[in-house]
Amino acid sequence: MNEPQQQWTNVIESKHSLFQLNLKEVWQYRDLVIMFVKRDFISSFKQTILGPLWFFINPILTTVVFTLVFGGIANLPTDGIPPILFYLAGNTLWGYFSTTMLSVSNVFTGNAGIFGKVYFPRLVTPISTIISSFMRLGIQLILFFAVLGYYLYLGEVQPNYWALFSPILLIFLSLFSLGLGMIFSSLTTKYRDLSLLLGFGVSLFMWFTPVILPTSLVKQKLGNYGFLADLNPLTPIFECFKYGFIGSGDFNMARLLMSFTFITVVLLFGIVVFNKSEKSFIDTV
Repeated sequence: MNEPQQQWTNVIESKHSLFQLNLKEVWQYRDLVIMFVKRDFISSFKQTILGPLWFFINPILTTVVFTLVFGGIANLPTDGIPPILFYLAGNTLWGYFSTTMLSVSNVFTGNAGIFGKVYFPRLVTPISTIISSFMRLGIQLILFFAVLGYYLYLGEVQPNYWALFSPILLIFLSLFSLGLGMIFSSLTTKYRDLSLLLGFGVSLFMWFTPVILPTSLVKQKLGNYGFLADLNPLTPIFECFKYGFIGSGDFNMARLLMSFTFITVVLLFGIVVFNKSEKSFIDTV
């Protein structure tokens, strides 16, 4: 005897395409974004004595150590830039990039408990991370501008109109950390080894970014292979930032446009991977 074929009256399925960000839905959950930003900001200083002063203490200590070790003991050149200003500029940008990327890469595994209980656009969490990190960057830029003002008063730096381009540089720096973070966040739901290797990889990546070593020195040491230094998409962003505010750096517009193109591709790939993983990650985390 043949069983009657079942016909479903309601079918629940995801309406998201792989390339869809669905920012309209994220905007509807803007109160949740604000709540996550406050949570990230407050949790950074919870049970600390100095509180928000750590925003200044961290880059100051790192800059002082770099100045003493690499500028003093190792006597590495800084493209004619005062060492403190050179290392502070690099540390400010690098601290924002590395902190944001590592935080976004922990979105799925770090919020699995919340994701498994209630629904909200998963993109809310990386966006809130980007905003909270941007607030930290804004505070640390105050320190950078204070030191820059001192050397500007002494006449040792010469800012130019490229400094006005810095908001676009910071936006693409955010997008790159967001794209990479979404890719690694999706991959670590299946391959937990990556979460252990990621911290080491980010520390290693810093040596290929003009934070400690100026690009001119790297190219000089690499000789005919100096073009490898330009393959890092962060290099043109860091060099343009220094060139705009300090007036010195290995800056090239063509390399900057190539960097923006590469970052756009990484971001689109990150969106695809993130959208694909958010549908099934809860079964693997």
